[in-house]
Amino acid sequence: MMTQKIEAAGARALVYTGTLFTVTILLGVVGYILIKGIPNLSLNLFAWEYSTENVSLMPALINTILMTLLSLIFAAPLGIFAAIYLAEYAKRGNKLVKLVRITAETLSGIPSIIYGLFGLLFFVTALGLGMSLLAGALTLSIMILPLIMRTTEEALIAVPVEYREGSFGLGAGRLRTVFKVVMPSAIPGILAGIILAIGRIVGETAALIYTAGTVAKVPDSLLDSTRTLSVHMYSLASEGLYTDQAYATAAVLLVIVVGINALSAYIAKRIAGRSYG
Repeated sequence: MMTQKIEAAGARALVYTGTLFTVTILLGVVGYILIKGIPNLSLNLFAWEYSTENVSLMPALINTILMTLLSLIFAAPLGIFAAIYLAEYAKRGNKLVKLVRITAETLSGIPSIIYGLFGLLFFVTALGLGMSLLAGALTLSIMILPLIMRTTEEALIAVPVEYREGSFGLGAGRLRTVFKVVMPSAIPGILAGIILAIGRIVGETAALIYTAGTVAKVPDSLLDSTRTLSVHMYSLASEGLYTDQAYATAAVLLVIVVGINALSAYIAKRIAGRSYG
């Protein structure tokens, strides 16, 4: 009995230590970025047009929003519907399903610079899109597609089987069951995957340098070159002349990511509440 208590106390101490260590690192990184970035924020950084005098991040901020929306338009429907097929329609033991899952897991581990080189060769060169907003969005959509597909599939699998059986027992078909019963219950998990995808889009640099370019202006069309906030921050830091502005950009980027996470969590909670209500 004493041995079990000692083991439980030791395990509890390890859990508390790991939690404290993780939280300390997180707060340290966030605090460092905010302390270095907030004092360097100024109105010049939010000017509509970029110049070497104001080093404005506003065009990059708008480009980041455009890049995120365009990438999700391409990737989210494909990933969600593919996950629905894998979780709800595909037969167990299907070799095609196993191949798709292995491929998705493999693609998730590929470095982003490889995606950038692929986008450069295929979208930029072979398809003739040039370094553009569209080429960057298509490249990022391929990057986040496995993430959205796998998280959506896991969210659908996590829905209790009794929900489906109850729906079938009331006479509903598979399609109606999936979209009226299963999907509302899986919305929080699906949104979690989309949030992770947004975080990867917002923080991506290597792939976009090769496909979207580094032009610091709001594009007039989908075929114009652009730069996102992460590329903007990388360019400022690599030049060595605007380090303070790079920290300010990092602080803005951090606030945006936290805001997106909070908003998505609120939306998921509201949707889940309505579905259960």
